[in-house]
Parts: sequence; C-alpha cells; structure tokens
Amino acid sequence: MHDLSQIRPSSPRPTVQARLSDGRFLEAPPGTRLDDILRTATRDGDDMPVAAIVDGLLSELSEPLDTDASVTPVTLRDSDGMRIYRRSLVFLLVTAAAEVFPEAHVVIDHAATTAGAYYCWVSGRGPFSRDELNRIEARMREIVGEDARITRAEVSLEEATEIFTQRGETDTARLLAHRTRPMLRLYELRGRRDYYQGYMVPSTGCLRWFALHAHPPGFMLQFPHQSHPAELDSVTPYPKLFAVFEEHGRWLERLGVRGVGALNDAIEAGRLPEISLVGEALHEGRIARIADDVARHRDRVKVVLIAGPSSSGKTTFSKRLAVQLLANGIRPVPVALDDYFLDRHKTPRDEHGEYDYESLRSLDLPLLNQQFATLLDGQAVRLPHYNFKTGLREQGLTVRLESDNVLIVEGIHGLNPELLPELPHERVYRIYVSALTQLNLDSQNRVSTTDCRLIRRVVRDARSRGYDASETLRRWHAVVRGEKRWIFPYQENGDAIFNSALAHELAVLRPLAEPLLLRVRPDTPAEYVEANRLLSFLMWVRPAPVDVVPTNSILREFVGGSVLETFKFVTGDGSAGRFA
Repeated sequence: MHDLSQIRPSSPRPTVQARLSDGRFLEAPPGTRLDDILRTATRDGDDMPVAAIVDGLLSELSEPLDTDASVTPVTLRDSDGMRIYRRSLVFLLVTAAAEVFPEAHVVIDHAATTAGAYYCWVSGRGPFSRDELNRIEARMREIVGEDARITRAEVSLEEATEIFTQRGETDTARLLAHRTRPMLRLYELRGRRDYYQGYMVPSTGCLRWFALHAHPPGFMLQFPHQSHPAELDSVTPYPKLFAVFEEHGRWLERLGVRGVGALNDAIEAGRLPEISLVGEALHEGRIARIADDVARHRDRVKVVLIAGPSSSGKTTFSKRLAVQLLANGIRPVPVALDDYFLDRHKTPRDEHGEYDYESLRSLDLPLLNQQFATLLDGQAVRLPHYNFKTGLREQGLTVRLESDNVLIVEGIHGLNPELLPELPHERVYRIYVSALTQLNLDSQNRVSTTDCRLIRRVVRDARSRGYDASETLRRWHAVVRGEKRWIFPYQENGDAIFNSALAHELAVLRPLAEPLLLRVRPDTPAEYVEANRLLSFLMWVRPAPVDVVPTNSILREFVGGSVLETFKFVTGDGSAGRFA
C-alpha cells in the first residue's frame, strides 16, 4: 500500500506535458502545436522532425497537444518520416509547376529506385525542357524559402469531386466516385488544394533537399536517401528497369486500368475475369520470351540465375520458366542458393550481433564456384542441402548436366557479380524478378512497390508460416535493409527483368489482408502505425474474390491454391525432385 500521507489536494495544472523519448519532459499551454514543442526540444545536431508518434499514433506536427502524452519525433531517418517528406515534396513540385506553367499537369509515375527519385511526366502540354525544369526548381526553392504553411481541411465529397473535375483531373474524380465516406481531407499550399494519401510536413521550410533532372520524355524528382537525409546522391541511369516500367504502363493502358479508380470501375462493371486473364496472358508471354531467349543461347548458357526482393513471386516464376524451358526442349535442374549457407556457427553477424543470412558472405562461395565449374565441365557433383533446424549442411542430390540441361538458381544474390566470378560471363543468364506496380491511386498518389510486396507477404506468412501480421511487419524492416544492400544495387545487371505485378492483385489481396492487419494491437506501436497506414490505402480498392485468379498465377504463391506448389521435374540422373 502506498503512503497515504503523500496524497493531498491539488489545483488543476494549466499546462500539458510532453514526455520525450530521451527522458526529457516539456510543459506547454494546452493546444500548443507539436512542431513548436519539438522545435524547442531539438538540439544542435539532432535530425529535423517531420512528424511525431503521440501515445503510439502517428501525428502531423500541425496537431495541437491537448493532454499529457509521450511524444517521439519522427525524422527522415524513419520510414514514415521519409514517406512524409517525399509526399510533401510532390505537393511542392505540383504547386510550383502549376504556378509557372498553369496548363501543365504533373503525373508522378514510378520510383526510380536506383536514383532515389520519382519519374514524372507532364500532360496538357509538351515535355518540360531543361530550362523549364530549372524555372520550376527555382520556384520550388522560393516557396521553400518562404516557409509556406501546408494546411488541411475536411471538405464534402461533392466539393472535392468538383475541384478535381474542374481541373480536368479525371483519375482523381474516378477514385472519389467509389468513396463511401462523405468527407475528404484536402491539403492546401499557396491556394492550391489537393488530395494526398498520408500526412504532410507543416510547412515548406524543411523541404530543402531535392533536385529536378531531365529524363526524356519526362523528368525525375530527386530526394535524399533515408540513411543520409541531408544530401543527394548522384543520379544513376536505369534503362532496363525504366523499359519494364514503360512496358507495364502500356499493359495497364491496354487493360484500361491505369489507376485504382479505373480498376474499381472495371470491377463494378464485371470486367475482373477479363482483366485477370489478360494480365496472366501478358505474364505468360513475357516468361515465354525469356525462355526463348535462353533457348537461343543453349549452346553456351548453362546457368540461369534468378534474383529479386522478398515476395516478388520468384518461386512461382522459376516454375513457370521451367515449364517454358521444357517446351523448348531444355530440362531444368534447380539449385537453391540457400543450400550453400555456411554452417550456422560460421555465419557472419550483423551490427546487432544476429546471424546475417542476407549477407553474401553467409554463403560458401568457394564451394559454390567449384561445384558449378565442375558441373559445366560435364562431371557429376553431390549438391549440398542446408538443414535449417540443425544449422548444418548435409549431402543432397548427385547431378550431372547433360547437353539439354540448364541449372536454375534462385536466391537474392543472383545478380551480384561477386557470386560466381569464376564462371565465364557468357555461360550465365541473369533474371531480375520484382513486383513493379504502376497502378497508382491517381496521378499524384503512387502505390509503392514495396507496400505491394509487404501486403503479399502478410497474406502468405499468415497462410503458410503461421505468422500474424505484427510479426511480419516487425521483420519487414530488416528484410528491406537487406534488399537495399544486396539486391537493388544490381537490378540493372539482369539479362531480363520480369515484372510480377498484376493490375488486380490489390483487389484480391484486400479481403485477405484486412482482417490480419486489423488484429495488430496498439501495444505494438511501430507495427500498429504501419498496419493502419496499409489499411488506409487498401480502403480505396474495391475487394475482389480470389477465384478470379488462375491456379498457375504468381499471385497464387501468396493466396494459396497454386497448381505449381508441388511441381516436380526429373534431374539429369533421372531422380525425382522439385523446386523449393
């Protein structure tokens, strides 16, 4: 029992307290904005806050603090902070471009992942010249210098629709036509009102790091990287990846679903089976062309390396490619890079002391190179098999490559030139697989390719691994960190790139992902914020039944029911096996 003598009458406190994550307390009058509180709390050398976590909930800095609360600054080194920065930077770009060229409508197309930028283009007039981009960038910097306020207001759905219709932004008007809530939050900057999916910075003064680069027929809006937010990297060209984005854009045009509003219209009109079948046909055609390319070089190509980030559908792609290779008279022999893991006690550790299975150095590279060279020399090899339970390597199948065999090797390091440096380059065919979606909400609200893969993984982990969404979300940061280090830098090394995204997949995934995300509890604050963010954009997509997905679809790898799950093959020595 507490000492009752310590209990005494008190007067109401005229202030509220902010309990900061570093243990400090700040007092302020009720209603003080979070940006004023954190501006007072920020010390020399601290990263600039762009938002805050208030009692476990992500909040804009324009929000007032009305009660005592724990307040954690969100900076550009946080994923949420960088998203807010990029979103606000888009608003700055669109506003400045409209002021300099009123007839222009800027479209945010896709992420230029190797450059830390968005690829953009303009409608309503011809492409911007380098001089015109300089004028827009100069206007952006003037607005940053003004530290102009970004405000928000709730308006009726009818008023919002009228704004976008009058400006000719039909994609946003189509999106709003399917909204069930009567009100919509719009942001305003220098008199321009727009919808953005997610929070904004309170004013433009913090949007200091950006650049515009010509990239005909469009341009790139560059922003800093999360790891070094106060500087810009050099822009690296990405011609192969750009060509795939352009191809996918043409596919969406062919399907008539360039945005989520158009997809919702198509679902309402009963066109989903058509969209699904045509999307799968486009996938199959692309896989067939890759298999044909391998077959044309069968006299020299003996190793096919397949790499890509998590939840890209690499496993199903590998099986469908194997079927197409068989149709070309080539018999695949699958090899998993995971089987070349070092014994667990020899595995390198990361900065937190954990085993780093993402590292290239976690593989026995000498053994891998020696065995592949032996196989290419026509000799038999006893492949290893890694036992994840014991953490030890065991002996696997014995294989020998015949004239009609090719090794299919799947793993995250497949495009890294350090993986097989001892093999002649011409003996290897490299394929990059990822879900490079371009189905955005509208012209200014893009759907992140990473978010699409994360939703795929949430659904798959719950179905096949027994993980709840909280566990998947908690692991995701480490997954993305490994991808940025070991996969994304090598995207352009592929001889072929396969985009596994499907126009309708978010509609199919929504009814499966939503109940999982809704179970994430507030007592896991980071995962709770992330789950709510994903739920908020999934709400824009009309749900669709899973039965529209063919059983050989890459999407079946995540929703279940794949006819390829137990796909078997025959190895070079006639023994039975299957893809992992």
